[in-house]
Amino acid sequence: MPRLVIAAPSSGSGKTTVATGLMAAFAGRGLAVSPHKVGPDYIDPGYHALATGRPGRNLDAYLCGPELVAPLFAHGARGCDLAVVEGVMGLFDGASGQGELASTAHVAKLLRAPVVLVVDASSQARSVAALVHGFASFDPEVRLAGVILNKVGSDRHEAILREALDESGVPVFGALRRGAEVVTPSRHLGLVPVAERGAEAVAAVAAMAELVRVGCDLDALYAVARSAPSSAGAAWEPDAPEPLDRKRGGPRVAMAGGPAFTFSYAEHSELLAAAGAEVVNFDPLRDEQLPDGTGALVIGGGFPEMYASELSANEPLRKAVGELARSGAPVVAECAGLLYLARSLDGQPMCGVLDADARMSERLTLGYRDAVAVSDSVLAANGTRVRGHEFHRTVVEPGAGATPAWGITRPERRVEGFVQGGVHASYLHVHWASVPQAARRIVAQATEVARATEGVTPS
Repeated sequence: MPRLVIAAPSSGSGKTTVATGLMAAFAGRGLAVSPHKVGPDYIDPGYHALATGRPGRNLDAYLCGPELVAPLFAHGARGCDLAVVEGVMGLFDGASGQGELASTAHVAKLLRAPVVLVVDASSQARSVAALVHGFASFDPEVRLAGVILNKVGSDRHEAILREALDESGVPVFGALRRGAEVVTPSRHLGLVPVAERGAEAVAAVAAMAELVRVGCDLDALYAVARSAPSSAGAAWEPDAPEPLDRKRGGPRVAMAGGPAFTFSYAEHSELLAAAGAEVVNFDPLRDEQLPDGTGALVIGGGFPEMYASELSANEPLRKAVGELARSGAPVVAECAGLLYLARSLDGQPMCGVLDADARMSERLTLGYRDAVAVSDSVLAANGTRVRGHEFHRTVVEPGAGATPAWGITRPERRVEGFVQGGVHASYLHVHWASVPQAARRIVAQATEVARATEGVTPS
């Protein structure tokens, strides 16, 4: 699989613009491009999917473990002509206090992929060579194949930068002019997701593609991608461990989407389907009822705080979610889903499934977490250990006597989340590829509840 990793010395250098632009530019040449993102971020993969027409997929060595990075990559890239992997933060920045773990460099080594460094050259001249030399020599196992210069001021500035890098022996694959950056609006948790921008996002991705097409040597970049060595090992498969009752049919699992709930890993729906479920998407901003026959509900992350009034105004759906939760059917909510299940969000009535109120906060909660399930739930058996990620600017104030979902063991010790009947609600984002039994538990409980409702005793 021809493959490239797009990295940078630091955040804000232009990785997302270059990576997304490359994906779209190569797709425009007729190539099937597989898009990937290092780390837990949900927003950039939305732009990647728009650029390629394929699901954006995450490669996170912390959430899933290093051993799953290459298999998940192979799964996502199956049948493609080229894979482009956007890095996270600076090239060597990983999980805090964990060395190289989960860094772009770590993932590049696991994939045996060449790295192209995007350098913000706006305030540099000959010093760019020293910067690039440092990144090229820091870890000999990382193959730095070349650079793309971003925010170049003029033809003269570009000539100075190229001359300096010629002396260092590092190829320059492109130069993007200062002022030609594509504007991608941001807010409290980063870029505004694709689902909220509509045609504006389509135009932004097209502009990224044009910027890269004009400023970069696509033929040389593709040649570098093709120079990646072959990698052995099987692709990850979301297979069920035992035969399914195909005659009876599996439960219908509704997954929240739309502008308010944009955070979900592509593998989650694949795991649910492999476990026998029929996965159906719906939009809590638009749909007044859950999909017909819903036997389980999954509500991922997103930005309900931006749509609190609209979500609150959709009273029929809030009532339907409450009824489903009270029936004992599985309801799994992460972060934004947790807020939606609360009694209120910033004073606006929500579903009232949980005895808790949520509100916006000035404090950003961000980082990897180690956790253990402290209660049996639809998602995990008591004692199950997971790695997850938190990313929010809200707080939830639970009522007395709430049963927690997780015991956080690192970086600090505390309990978090809610378990209540068939409901599992938490701030913690978990990648189910590392705990595939989660999807199987959801499907099994949905099937059990459905059979009990029909008066059939489960075997």
